[in-house]
Amino acid sequence: MEKIVEDPSAVLLEQNSFSQVVFNNVEKFYIPGKDVTCYYTFTQQLIPRPKDWIDIFKVGWKTTREYYTFMWVALPSDLSKESTKQQGVHFKAYYLPKDDEYYQFCYVDQDGVVQGASIPFQFRLETEEDIVVITTKGRVKEMEQQNEQLLQENQQLKDSCANLQKQNSDGQVELQRKQEMLEALQSTTRKLEQQVEEQKACWETDQLQLKEDNQKMSSENKKMGLRVDQLLGRVEEMEQQNEQLLQENQQLKDSCANLQKQNSDGQVELQRKQGRVEEMEQQNEQLL
Repeated sequence: MEKIVEDPSAVLLEQNSFSQVVFNNVEKFYIPGKDVTCYYTFTQQLIPRPKDWIDIFKVGWKTTREYYTFMWVALPSDLSKESTKQQGVHFKAYYLPKDDEYYQFCYVDQDGVVQGASIPFQFRLETEEDIVVITTKGRVKEMEQQNEQLLQENQQLKDSCANLQKQNSDGQVELQRKQEMLEALQSTTRKLEQQVEEQKACWETDQLQLKEDNQKMSSENKKMGLRVDQLLGRVEEMEQQNEQLLQENQQLKDSCANLQKQNSDGQVELQRKQGRVEEMEQQNEQLL
């Protein structure tokens, strides 16, 4: 079967930024009743995901729900290798279209976004007329539809670019605002750090003063302890002296009591002797 070497639709697809997957070696015709292998290549901008799929769409489709059949994409082990960038999926003949309408392969990611589309092809036997490249009205109409679709997608891309530019402008304003906030925060941080340093210096001065006061108080406490020990010793001495004085006082009291008793006894004896003297004087007077 003849392969398409140059096709205007393929060129347009590859030139648009949304075409992140390029379909390779797409035949102009596929023979009905036979399996078809679809070959495609990932570009550097696309990272395949588990739920990506390749559909066969009838040309003129409007949404990704209008697929005829599909196959899940096999994830390559390492996209950095050139050998894994080109992939392929195999469609069984049983599931392929039976009419001779124009179809195309499309790569749809798991978010439902078309990341690549092939040139159109048919499922029919090749005829002699196919050897000569003839532009038919159907082909022109098909190209017009594709161009219209590409123009719409191009307009969507322009709108997306405008939105991105606006977002970028808004982002610049927001970035400037955040930069000003950052500078204000940095200024506040520097002031706080200066205050912290000043407070730290005050704390260090207070700590030194407290240390000196503690040392003085410790020295005074030691002196007070010595003084207290001396006073306690003096108190013990005074208690001993007081106890001795109490003993001496008790002895004096006992002595006084003895003396009082002796004095009392002496008075009685003196009175007795005085009476005796008086009696003797009376006797002497009688004798005279």
